[in-house]
Amino acid sequence: MIHNFDNHVNIIKKIEELREKIRYHNYRYYVLDDPTVSDAEYDRLMKGLIELEEKYPRYITPYSPTQRVGIEPVSEFTTVKHITPMLSLANAFSTEELRAFNQRIKKLIPQQKLEYVVELKIDGLAVALVYENSIFIRGATRGDGVTGEEITSNLRIIKTIPLKLFGEDNLLHCEVYGEVYMKKSDFKKLNEERIKKGESLFANPRNAAAGSARQLDPRITAQRHLDTFIYRATFPEGNNFNTHIEVLNYLKKIGFKVNPHIKLCQDIEEAINYCQKWIEKKEELDYEIDGMVIKVNSLKMREELGSTTRSPRWAIAYKFPAQQVTTKVQDIIVQVGRTGALTPVAVLDPVRISGSVVQRATLHNEDEIRRKDVRIGDIVLIQKAGEVIPEVVKVIKEKRTGKEMEFVMPSQCPVCGAKVFRLEGEVASRCNSLTCPAQIKERIRHFASRNAMDIEGLGPAIIDQLVENGLIIDISNLYFLKRSDLIALQRMGEKSVDNLLDAIEKSKKKSLANLIYGLGIRYVGLHTSEVITRSYSTLDKFEKARLEALIEINEIGPKIAESIILFFKEKENLAIIERLRSAGLNFNLEEEKMRKEKVTQILAGKQFVLTGTLKDFTRTQAKKIIIELGGRVTGSVSKKTDYVVAGEEPGSKYQKAQELGVNIINEEEFKKIITKNS
Repeated sequence: MIHNFDNHVNIIKKIEELREKIRYHNYRYYVLDDPTVSDAEYDRLMKGLIELEEKYPRYITPYSPTQRVGIEPVSEFTTVKHITPMLSLANAFSTEELRAFNQRIKKLIPQQKLEYVVELKIDGLAVALVYENSIFIRGATRGDGVTGEEITSNLRIIKTIPLKLFGEDNLLHCEVYGEVYMKKSDFKKLNEERIKKGESLFANPRNAAAGSARQLDPRITAQRHLDTFIYRATFPEGNNFNTHIEVLNYLKKIGFKVNPHIKLCQDIEEAINYCQKWIEKKEELDYEIDGMVIKVNSLKMREELGSTTRSPRWAIAYKFPAQQVTTKVQDIIVQVGRTGALTPVAVLDPVRISGSVVQRATLHNEDEIRRKDVRIGDIVLIQKAGEVIPEVVKVIKEKRTGKEMEFVMPSQCPVCGAKVFRLEGEVASRCNSLTCPAQIKERIRHFASRNAMDIEGLGPAIIDQLVENGLIIDISNLYFLKRSDLIALQRMGEKSVDNLLDAIEKSKKKSLANLIYGLGIRYVGLHTSEVITRSYSTLDKFEKARLEALIEINEIGPKIAESIILFFKEKENLAIIERLRSAGLNFNLEEEKMRKEKVTQILAGKQFVLTGTLKDFTRTQAKKIIIELGGRVTGSVSKKTDYVVAGEEPGSKYQKAQELGVNIINEEEFKKIITKNS
């Protein structure tokens, strides 16, 4: 027996040694970009760990390097509260505003020497990561600053987020904050792959990073090569740091990736000079930045300065000025959107701006063209600020030759030839033909988009082929596509066809709000769709709604109500809805409500805390079950806690529960409690 015990101790020791080595080499490779072993040696270590964990699965822990992949998809994200609110930063757009920021601080804390830390403002997705006993237990998006969406499973996959921190001092509790981003080079590769698959393209690296980090299926996130930079931390149980620089150095020491281009400045002028330096240098980076962040270095001063309800007084974001370049307008074309709106677009001589080549710029509408007096052949100044689509700022009239031609908005739709009209009080001209191919394509793209029916794989290239080959003439036709229809399309192999058909089938279960939004009713966005479902629990009831009743709904004004009434007056629209009904889409919110009402609230008023690793549930699954049964899940143990559910390797919450005499139950006891309802 003693021999067997010693053997298992040696196995555990060997597993932990391998984990520590792999963790260290991951840090060297992904965080420091300075590997000290060959790929072959790293693979050998990982293989050894995998073999041991397969042989002794009871020793697998959530923080093992082998546990970054293979996580099951979730049905939805839950919301969690941040330990410290993630406030937004006040913005400065000029050096004068930065000096004014400095003067405000000096008035609040006079006669004190001010040091500033200047950091690159990474253009990514803000996240908060929670660690207990040095183990990564939860990650969430910024959300509204107080609560965010829990995306722990997806963040675990990112190699620069440590699952376990270095050091012997085991942080009992801390929350660190950073940006998840995608490198420009990886963004380019991702869009190239999406082109090959006929999928819609991401607009920029930030959108790609945010979309990838918020995938319900972590396996998709794993394919996207996301990265992180950490820039702040909160230690609820106290710390010995005096400055922000000390915190950043400590974060690097325990395993986090901190941006290398951080500078400690002795005054505001040195900080301004550093900001100015990066306006030009930012194009050298393989990731997007949209400005700089200036922070007071002293943590004590930060406490004295405090915060407003929206932003800290001790920090400010300096936004880079919009880039402007001149180029020539070769032509003005008209694009037709999904609502029939005609938008004039300037076709330009190719010009590089904000790191990308631009060949088109929006002219918004006919009135805007007249106001700016833009003509074909003009030399114009264009600008692009952040994610904004390039636009024409002004015409360089001094460079006109007399050969320039005025633009005239067409009286017929450039796509289908139908008559164009413009309603009184509106700036947009419109094509009102429901059979207009441009509108069909855009309506289908909108219907398949993430906030609508979320049909992954139905990209612009596939939609173009489906419409142009006459396979679909409206959104309802999607649900009657056959395998033989799709396999004949270009760039559609067996697997792509199967994936698309699966995505179309899954979309039938999307919520009523998603469906209403997907219908493309003018002025009805996703939020408005959700508001509508609070008053109309079925599509049939909504379809028959009267104008007066719609206007009475909070957040639904006359403009939206009239648009809804007009939409349901169109016979073509009603015919499409009937075909969607016959395809089996979810038209009913009441069924979902009834299902929830059938669940007895056996845990009503009970407060739970989860700690350790459960064998048959993820923490998210267990939390969802408790909430559905009327209970509440909190992140810390108190005298108000009714149950602490303890899995394998419970953390400090277990000890706290013992100290307070709180009822501690294991997984089997938890199962008995929740199955009383069945």
